Amino acid sequence: MKTADIPPFFATLKAANPSPQTELEYTSVFELLAAVLLSAQATDVGVNKATRKLFPVANTPQAILALGLEGLEGYIKTIGLFRSKAKHLMETCRILEERHGGQVPDTREALEALPGVGSKTANVVLNVAFGQPTMAVDTHIFRVSNRTGLAPGKNPLEVEKQLMRRVPDDYAVDSHHWLILLGRYVCQARKPRCWECLVSSYCDYSPKTPPPQGSLR
Repeated sequence: MKTADIPPFFATLKAANPSPQTELEYTSVFELLAAVLLSAQATDVGVNKATRKLFPVANTPQAILALGLEGLEGYIKTIGLFRSKAKHLMETCRILEERHGGQVPDTREALEALPGVGSKTANVVLNVAFGQPTMAVDTHIFRVSNRTGLAPGKNPLEVEKQLMRRVPDDYAVDSHHWLILLGRYVCQARKPRCWECLVSSYCDYSPKTPPPQGSLR
């Protein structure tokens, strides 16, 4: 993607969705951290179904510790890898209580020291909860960045570095939301829905996917 096309690319996405939000459901920074930790290799829809039952009962580190490991597992057993995630979340809650007064820290170093919290999870929390211009490269962002030519890279770290360099400051905080939503609903893995894409004119992908037969577009 040409450098000159990047600002209008994001301006178009912003015009269509001025205040993008994560699709994970949460009402506090801790709930966000827990939901993101549980979302690894799982869908937001699946995580939300579990946390709708868990959070009304336990939505603080202290309350989750009080559930005990088996109690926590009972609430999240519908999520993939729930046993290892339960252990990570319990240990994370213990560290939050012992070292951070039960509060979620706002630094990358402290977040990544929590069990089950890697760079991607830390980026989501820093961005969504604390408004920092981080880039959490998931499968959707990786695909969109490469397919459009916005930020090509062979692995998530390469793509993240490219995005941090190429995304204009004005769009930095919200850009990862726009790219996730674009990848989830339009620039899909099996076949991009180019005929529905608002930013296809800026995209390097060729040839564009035509509309299905019988479509009005």
